[in-house]
Amino acid sequence: MPAKRGDSVAAGPAGTEGGGTPGGAAAGGTAARPAAPLAAGRQLLFLREEELRLAQDLLYFGYREFTAGADALLAELDMGRAHHRVLHFVGRRPGITVGELLAILGITKQSLGRVLTPLVEQGYVTQSPGQSDRRQRLLTLTEKGAALERRLFERQRETIMRAYREAGPAAVEGFRRVMRGLMGAEARAQLDRLEAPNAAGPTRR
Repeated sequence: MPAKRGDSVAAGPAGTEGGGTPGGAAAGGTAARPAAPLAAGRQLLFLREEELRLAQDLLYFGYREFTAGADALLAELDMGRAHHRVLHFVGRRPGITVGELLAILGITKQSLGRVLTPLVEQGYVTQSPGQSDRRQRLLTLTEKGAALERRLFERQRETIMRAYREAGPAAVEGFRRVMRGLMGAEARAQLDRLEAPNAAGPTRR
């Protein structure tokens, strides 16, 4: 019978479904050989639609809880998540250029300007010309900006730590792999640069 829409069907050896005949016996009545261990992730290659929708639900509710505490603090300062993203990545890469920040955030100069200008005017971020190219604008958090970024980080740190402790080391590594798998090549390259040794300068965390 044809598989129903949304069902997961994995083709086994010789084109059989599930890799053998009923009862695990091979054709002719001889015992089938034990199946070889599946490679990491192999058993997940054929996912039902409902499982993929569940993944969307997990991302939504997880992100909602992750951002809730920081959102409340930002609202008190008449700021939003866009301001938080700028504070985060400027904090991660002191001296980052405006061009590099645009590449990370994937937004236009106009959009960045609407967020960056008030952060500079209110004393959270400083701008300075580049040493080799005076046209460049290098961004760094002020002491005030670093203090705010730290407060925002601490609001989210507890949420992450609790989830990591409950899930265990293997799940943490699996989470990292899944999240990298969601990224395109450019986003992975940006992440690798952020995580490179000495890329962020002296850490405050």
